Amino acid sequence: MIIRAASVEDVVAAVRTARELDLEIGVRCGGHSSIGLAVPEDGLMIDLTPLTGVRVDPARRRAWIQGGALLGVLDRAAQRYGLATTAGNVSHTGVGGLTLGGGMGWLARQYGLACDNVVSYTMVTADGEVVRASRTERPDLFWGLRGGGGNFGIVTEFEFRLHPVGTRTLVAEYTFPLDKAIPALKAWRDLNAEAPREATFTAGIGRDNQATLGFVWVGDPQRASRLLHGFQALGRPAATHVAEMSYVDLQCREDTVERHSLRRYSKGHYLQQFPDAAIEAFVHRGASDDEFRPSVGLQAYGGAIADVPDEDAAFSHRATLFEFGTGTNRTDPADDEIRIAAARRSAAAMAPFAHGVYVNALSDEGAEGVHRAYSPDKLTRLVALKDTYDPHNVFHHNQNIQPSTR
Repeated sequence: MIIRAASVEDVVAAVRTARELDLEIGVRCGGHSSIGLAVPEDGLMIDLTPLTGVRVDPARRRAWIQGGALLGVLDRAAQRYGLATTAGNVSHTGVGGLTLGGGMGWLARQYGLACDNVVSYTMVTADGEVVRASRTERPDLFWGLRGGGGNFGIVTEFEFRLHPVGTRTLVAEYTFPLDKAIPALKAWRDLNAEAPREATFTAGIGRDNQATLGFVWVGDPQRASRLLHGFQALGRPAATHVAEMSYVDLQCREDTVERHSLRRYSKGHYLQQFPDAAIEAFVHRGASDDEFRPSVGLQAYGGAIADVPDEDAAFSHRATLFEFGTGTNRTDPADDEIRIAAARRSAAAMAPFAHGVYVNALSDEGAEGVHRAYSPDKLTRLVALKDTYDPHNVFHHNQNIQPSTR
């Protein structure tokens, strides 16, 4: 059964109905879970997609957005005033899923993660109670919702802090053949160490065996000129792409709704260092057969992300230098085994250099993945919070933090 919730009262009724009928609960917003966490077997999906309202107060630099909205709704509403807050890199991502896991985006090095910019949450608990969490109201829950995922309830509204970022951005990409990728990556890594906070460094190698290195700049593109000049240290690229675009266009640049129809598998790591050996592992991707090497990518952290004290939120691993991801897309189920194995080999090759993982990047790792996503002290605190707000583990179709009573 699917209940399409158009109000907070609908969410309350859905939760209470599921509890009364002893049904499994899944919660859908953006629909980006590759393992289908929103779809319970013989249960109730609470579909939040009708809850898309957004309100912006430009004078106070605040935005209130409902829990079923996609990131593009928030971006477009705030950009009317030259404002924005940290959001992900794909506009059809759900605000709720992204933010509750932490929320990495192009503004994070300047203003922190999405969860660092939440002022308050409105949430429906496992008992169907509507509660509010902020630094002064239920601060324990506020701490847990900042990175603890959907373990404690269904958030129906987020209040975000907005920032005067303007509307202009710049994207720079330099493509190298694979045999030139290692020295180029070393120079790219060294440049990242001194990068301004407006710049988020990116690197990727696709199935075409081309390495694309560069950065995304949010702010006045003229201020990126020194960094563009510095990228000459990478060597002579096979292709160069440098383009200015609006912030809204940047946020839509990686939209690929068609991927919802593909079979997908991915793995991720957090890297606190990126030594030469890690660069070599990144390029070779753990595979001996070129045909099945998966795509790999890196995105830089640091800046304002690391400024936030580690104990301030459930989100962990703020000392991360780069987030690593590897994945595969396919249409034929017959390719599942070989494609998934290739992605796992690629992730395993980077594992010696890893230090934790982004909870939003987890797929089928289960409890092992959750233990990698949070420090032991934080996981203990999250379990205690789960005992308080969801002791029967009603909300377990997620990267689950199990209560101690289970």
